[in-house]
Amino acid sequence: MAEQILVLRIIKTIVGIIGLFGNGLVCVVIYRTKALHTLTNAFITNQAVSDFLGSLMLILTSNIDYSPILPEGVRGVLLCRLWISDFFLWSCFITSTFNLVGLTFERYVAIVFPFRYQTIYSRFNACVMIAAAWVIGTSYATYSIAIRVVEDQRCVEKQSAEVKYIGFAITVIQYVVPTFSMLLAYIHIMVELNRGARRVGVMTDRSCVNDGREASLLRARRNTLKTLVIVFAVYFCCWTPNLTVFAMFNLGYQLDFQGSAYIISVALAAANSCVNPIIYALKYRQFQDGLRRLYIWITRSEQVGSISGAVETLDRLTLNAPHEVTI
Repeated sequence: MAEQILVLRIIKTIVGIIGLFGNGLVCVVIYRTKALHTLTNAFITNQAVSDFLGSLMLILTSNIDYSPILPEGVRGVLLCRLWISDFFLWSCFITSTFNLVGLTFERYVAIVFPFRYQTIYSRFNACVMIAAAWVIGTSYATYSIAIRVVEDQRCVEKQSAEVKYIGFAITVIQYVVPTFSMLLAYIHIMVELNRGARRVGVMTDRSCVNDGREASLLRARRNTLKTLVIVFAVYFCCWTPNLTVFAMFNLGYQLDFQGSAYIISVALAAANSCVNPIIYALKYRQFQDGLRRLYIWITRSEQVGSISGAVETLDRLTLNAPHEVTI
């Protein structure tokens, strides 16, 4: 059934629409800007794709209604286990999480182990890591399939203790492990960048010829890192309440699915699928440049189209106008 809590239905729909537009725009900007065709932005594009599909699923699952009495046979089982379980939605959300892990460690290796970067992050290896994020995300989402069964033509959720323990374990693996690994990676990256800043300062004092290039590279790395740290912080703030509530529920806590705590946690989790494009637009300089170029290209295309339309109109008027005969 569609989302029964009206407030959540409105929030999910709005978030989904913003996420569709924002993440779609990220993909277009990166595609059209050659300067953004890097491995880092390949991970960012994959992040945008997973969030785009997640936003689409938010809209569909929140607004498409259906009868609680399922069809008989395979149709009813598929509807229960694939659609009602939100399998596709969770696949996108979990894929987004593990892609963020891949993005974090891509920057980690580039900054902490720069001489190994080309070997570890070849184009082929990066494609494998991006594909792995989807495989892992889909695999974890199968938990939502496993806990759904059809009884008396209704889709119900298993309530056994074993299922709840497995749910708690999945929460730890899916959220706690990636979150703390990313946190440790960002701390180490910041330490290395501070060392690099001190080294550049010493080189500047000694009037090194390459100090300007070193400083420029350091600034670019800092800007990218600041953007990704904000993305990670927003992810942490958006998902922590919902997954904490889910973990407590699996441990026996009586959860009020109509209460404000649950509603706020779900709203925050849904919001994570639409905030990243806003962060890129505000903080990521390379993306800002690409967005500016896209705007200029669209503006020029409209101007050319207007001029072409005016010329065609003038030609038609000239051809259809009565001609004077000169003797």
